[in-house]
Amino acid sequence: MPNPTNERDPTRPLKAKLLDAVEQALAGDWQAAHAIVQDHETDPMASWIHAVVHRMEGDVANARYWYGRCRRELPEDVPTEAELREIKAALTG
Repeated sequence: MPNPTNERDPTRPLKAKLLDAVEQALAGDWQAAHAIVQDHETDPMASWIHAVVHRMEGDVANARYWYGRCRRELPEDVPTEAELREIKAALTG
C-alpha cells in the first residue's frame, strides 16, 4: 500500500513531492532533495530545484545544465536559500 507521507511514493502529487524537496534543501539536506527531484527530470520546477541543489553541492557546471533545462539563468549573486524560498513561493502561490 502506498505511503502518502513518503516523498518518493509514485501516487503522491508532484507538487507535494517538490515542496518536500525544497524543505529538505532548506534544511541543508541537498542529497535528499536531489533524490526527490531526479525522479521528475521532465518537470521544469523539478529541474529548477535540481539546479539549486547542484549549486548547494558546489557543482556549478551541473547546476548550469539544470538551469538550462528549466530555461533559467544561474543567479550567481542570489543565495541558494533565497532561491529556494522563491521556488517555495511559486509552488504555494
